[in-house]
Amino acid sequence: MIQETELSPHHLVYPVFVKEMAEKKVPIPAMPDVYQFSVEGLPQEIEDVVSLSIPAILLFGIPEKKDATGTGAYDEHGIVQKAVRVIKKLFGNDIMVITDVCMCEYTSHGHCGIVKDGDVDNDETLKVLARSALSHAAAGADMVAPSDMMDGRVKVIRETLDISGYTNIPIMSYAAKYSSALYGPFREAAESAPQFGDRRGYQMDPPNQREALREIRLDIEEGADIIMVKPALFYLDVLSMARHEFNIPLAAYSVSGEYTMIKLAAAKGYLDYQRTVLEANTAIRRAGADMIITYFAKELAGWYKATL
Repeated sequence: MIQETELSPHHLVYPVFVKEMAEKKVPIPAMPDVYQFSVEGLPQEIEDVVSLSIPAILLFGIPEKKDATGTGAYDEHGIVQKAVRVIKKLFGNDIMVITDVCMCEYTSHGHCGIVKDGDVDNDETLKVLARSALSHAAAGADMVAPSDMMDGRVKVIRETLDISGYTNIPIMSYAAKYSSALYGPFREAAESAPQFGDRRGYQMDPPNQREALREIRLDIEEGADIIMVKPALFYLDVLSMARHEFNIPLAAYSVSGEYTMIKLAAAKGYLDYQRTVLEANTAIRRAGADMIITYFAKELAGWYKATL
């Protein structure tokens, strides 16, 4: 009766990796119990998610071929576009499909934009991001989530969607995405590690707090419907600041490194697995997140269902 913070399935978003491949699903070594799925293998996973009353997935695509300019990101017959059409045909409004809008999975160099003279060209990248978001909406995506951290991308995507008649498609912006050491397992899962340099030129510097509020404010002004802080657990202070500063839905991405640390420590017997997962995700909610993007979503929802 007096518990202050609630954690239930309707707060959760489950990340899903879909890949062009022959196998229905392939385990990801760096992320125990997480898989890459083919389009053919995806329906069973989505059926499990729906049965657990998880309201949304965040879809990441891994194409068969990559190139320097990431053309697969906006291909009408690309991996994400095909997956979205299949999911919406089979499950309709039973699941919200949010699509990741970025280029790192589609470029041969692994950076989140068009590279010119060794640097990412912000303005050229915006055109590709807008085109990608539009292709996702045309395929049936319910929401787009730009994760690239290019300046001005929310404005360009919003304008492109509106002009093309997709005024009802919301944008969940990775508004404060830090250049974190915790993305390593994800880069294995999404096959998106940079082939040179790193992403500190466009992702945020971990020591900075006030900069996050500036970045979030800009994205809201450009038309973001939901803002996100990433990673979650190492940046609970930023989450809390954002919650107090902005009256807008707030998401937090509990990233791959956070997931794998808990998984491996629990497998060694150093942590009580269920208690640790519940405590970690409750902390994210307590800090102010309205929704949590987490690889623990299916287990959290299953535990919740077992208590009813």
